[in-house]
Amino acid sequence: MTKVLIVDDEGDVPVLFKQRFRKELNSGIYEFHFANSGEQALTFMRTLDPFDIVLVLSDINMPGMTGLELLKQIRILFPTLKVIMVSAYGDKKNYDEAVMLGASGFITKPVDFTLLKEKMFV
Repeated sequence: MTKVLIVDDEGDVPVLFKQRFRKELNSGIYEFHFANSGEQALTFMRTLDPFDIVLVLSDINMPGMTGLELLKQIRILFPTLKVIMVSAYGDKKNYDEAVMLGASGFITKPVDFTLLKEKMFV
């Protein structure tokens, strides 16, 4: 089972991901965990074995700690963890900064779930 942490402040994200990955979740391929802020994500991650989560999908624009700030912290605490950034603003500045900070990928909203599934474990 592959454990994925999804970080997004939008309340409908857990329902949307559970719907789009229903088959994979029911068959035990994925296990999703959700955090609605960067701070909550880091608190959760610190309770885990370092290799318990294999992928983080994080929104960039969130109140408090942004996704890019979260990415910086993840690179310090979990340097090999795969992180894909998700943003409604697919501008070059966010993309370039995410890549510079070590993001494994970048997806724009609305999320193309077919593309996301391809990028998750490439």
